[in-house]
Amino acid sequence: METTAGGPGSWSENILQYFLRNNHIKTEDGAQITWYHAANHKAQMNEALKSTAHMIEADVLLPSEGSDQSQPIMAHPPETSSDNTLQEWLTEVTKSNKGIKLDFKSLAAVEPAMMLLENVKKHLKRPVWINADILPGPNGNSRVVDAKPFIDTVTSFFPDVTFSLGWTTGWHPEKVNEGYSWTMVKEMECICNELSQPVTFPVRAALVRQSCSQFLWLLKKSNRYV
Repeated sequence: METTAGGPGSWSENILQYFLRNNHIKTEDGAQITWYHAANHKAQMNEALKSTAHMIEADVLLPSEGSDQSQPIMAHPPETSSDNTLQEWLTEVTKSNKGIKLDFKSLAAVEPAMMLLENVKKHLKRPVWINADILPGPNGNSRVVDAKPFIDTVTSFFPDVTFSLGWTTGWHPEKVNEGYSWTMVKEMECICNELSQPVTFPVRAALVRQSCSQFLWLLKKSNRYV
């Protein structure tokens, strides 16, 4: 099913159109969109909210076993604890007009996180991206998030959301690093062509040059891909 990005205020609204409509950028140019990454702990979250960044990215996981917390927290592995829960994070971020990207490192955190997002949906009239690395990529050693249950769970709560679907990757400074193979991008296309939402593909910048042919092919497969 082919669709375009959602209308004004929807979670699948194109971020360029959203920030242009709100006079935060001057032209429809992706280079004008600024990001604050890893806004996980309260200090980084508050810094991000005060910054000029248009989009805030943060990582969601369940705390380590034995923790007195059972709700999703904001942390990036190898960290397994945080001074910030997803609920606290959403309470603060919904007061801003910044776009959101939530990066999931495990499937276990997805459903409880979607339940929390559902509680604040009416306050989030802006682009929301839900991210996970669902396939192994070049030199990727991290564990992937199982694609089907991840996508099915998110979609069951929010059919109108932008997916950010990537590959696990690694980088070896002492070696020749190969780019994304045709097998990798074709496997991603096989998953994404079943979706109706916009999809963006996060990639390791250092590997893009040697993967241009593959990514140009992938992006041309649908007007939903960005």
